[in-house]
Parts: sequence; structure tokens; C-alpha cells
Amino acid sequence: MSDDGAVDLSRRLKAQAFGLGFDLVGITSLGPPASRARFDAWLEAGYQGEMGYLAGEGAELRRDSRRPHAGATHAIVLATQYGGREPSGPVARYARGDDYHELLRERTRALHHWLEAVLDRSIHARPYVDSGPVLERDLAQRAGLGWFGKNTMLINPTIGSFFFLSSLFVEVDAGVGLAVDDPFEADRCGSCTRCLDACPTQAFVEPRVLDATKCISYLTIELRGAIPEGLREQMGGMIYGCDVCQEVCPWNVRFTTAMREPAFAARDLFLEAGSRDGTRALARKILMMAPADYASAFKGSAIKRAKLWMLQRNACVVLGNVGTTADLVVLEAMLLHEHAVVRAHAAWALDGITSSRPIAETAE
Repeated sequence: MSDDGAVDLSRRLKAQAFGLGFDLVGITSLGPPASRARFDAWLEAGYQGEMGYLAGEGAELRRDSRRPHAGATHAIVLATQYGGREPSGPVARYARGDDYHELLRERTRALHHWLEAVLDRSIHARPYVDSGPVLERDLAQRAGLGWFGKNTMLINPTIGSFFFLSSLFVEVDAGVGLAVDDPFEADRCGSCTRCLDACPTQAFVEPRVLDATKCISYLTIELRGAIPEGLREQMGGMIYGCDVCQEVCPWNVRFTTAMREPAFAARDLFLEAGSRDGTRALARKILMMAPADYASAFKGSAIKRAKLWMLQRNACVVLGNVGTTADLVVLEAMLLHEHAVVRAHAAWALDGITSSRPIAETAE
């Protein structure tokens, strides 16, 4: 395909992506990521914590984006906003609605089918939606979608950082031309350190280096054991995930948009959870959930990445921080929980409410 043909096909492909509901699209070739050395240093420091899938074979695959899908040469990188104007609350914005994985996977597959139809041929391709051994943000920067902020998030100068990334890995041969985009080279954070200063647990070792073992998102979602006591009070009212370092970013304050995708809208369970009393109510509901209640409440939700006992562990910490004597009964019931970690966190929370330990402010 000629250069002009490749440019035209790429232009049409991007138009189709926007028509499918994606907010940003870029095209890049595959190969070793620019952030490989930083990634290796991050692993060497142990900042991945218990996320073992990031090390070993998983790390090896991430060191070259040609490896995850044999034969792939290019990636069509896509961004989808999930509503940065939504109010703060005990659950990170991305997890309040339906699970984004399958929705975006289907949209990415639809783009693949469109490409095959336009070219009237089979195209070897595979969609990735935050679930494969790929350094997604590196790939997106390479495709021109934004820069790495000091909070390690990818920031786009027109929509901020409240978006999901997905990609379609494709094998491009001589008969298929795709014009690649220039990488996003500029660093537009300047001297700003609001994200670093605002982190409740001070999880940033330095700009663009996150110690995940101190991050509230890691503690509430990835950690499969006890939350370190020295970090529990700083969690405040956060039950699942954390948006603080994105909320304070000037690019989000100015450019992030309201919710546009109905599937990502907050479920009824979270609608009143932004206030202190609403956070307490949500924590109590989670503590009183039986396995069947959990399965029903979070069916089709990304929150199911955390097991019920993990959510209950988190809920105990939240009540220890923002609870009152009205929450003692449900916490006392947790002292009989089958999981020792939940029992220990319930005891900590009870001590927090009945002692003179200051009660932390929940995110509002």
C-alpha cells in the first residue's frame, strides 16, 4: 500500500474508532518500550509488592511489545473516558459502574472487524484491555496519546487522565499500510507537584516513581493480606481504589469531562456514598454481605477483583477511621469472621472508635 493509502486508511480507522465511542486513538509500531529501564529499576526495588504477575515471565513479555502477540507489528491504542467530574467517594470512579474490560474488548473487536471488512481480508489481530502483559501507558505515549505525569498516570492535554486504555495489536504486512503517529515527547507537568503532595500515604518515592506497596489502590485491591497498621489511618474513607492524585491534577481540574458512557455510571449502591454517613453506610453494607449478596451486588463489576473478605477488611479500616459508636455492633460481629485478617482489622477498628485515636476525614 502506498504512503498516501496508509495515511487514508489510518484516517478512516481513527474516524471509525471515534464512531465506536473511543475518545482518543493513536497508532504505533511495536518494540522495546522507552520506559524499559525504569520498569526494570521499579521491579528491582520491589515496588510491585505482591503483584507477582509483573515479574518473571510477565516482565519479560513487557520488555518488548512484539512478544505478547506473536507476529503483531503495530498497535492501535485507544482511550475511553469514564467520568472525571463525578463526585469523590469511597470507591474510585472507574469501578463504580459496569466492568470496563468486556465493553472495551467488544468495541476493540468491532474495530478489528471493520478493518477486515474495509481491506476484504483476514487480519491477524488481538485486543488488549488492561489484562495482558503490556505496558499500556508506554504504548499510549508512543502512539501520541499523552505524557507520563508525575503521578505515573498518562495525561492527555485535552481530556486529562480519567480514561481507560485499550489496544488492538495487528500484524501489518506489505499489503496493509498504517501510518504511525509521533510519540508524545513533551512533559507538561512543569514544576507542579500537587499529585505528589496530596497522596494520603506518600506513596511516591519521587516524580513518576510509585511505591505500589504504599498506594491505597494496591492496599485495597491487590494486597491479599493485612494492611500495614502504619498506613490504615491514611486510608481515611477509601474502600476500593483511590483517585486523589488525579483529582488534584490541574489538567483534570480544567479538562476532564462528565460521565458520557451509561455503562460506567455509578450503581445505586454508590450514589449516596460520598458523604461521611454515606461512606459509613456502604462500609456496613459490605460487612453484612453474605457471599450471595456480594455476587449479586457486584455482578459484572470490576470490584470483584477484590474478594468479599478483602472488601470487608477494607470496610473495617474505613469504619475505624470515620466510624462512630453506632458502628460498633457490626464491627463486633466481624470479630467472629471466618477470616483471621478480617477479625484483626475489626479489632483495630473497634479500638480506633473507642480510643482517643483521631478520626480521619473521608474523601468528600
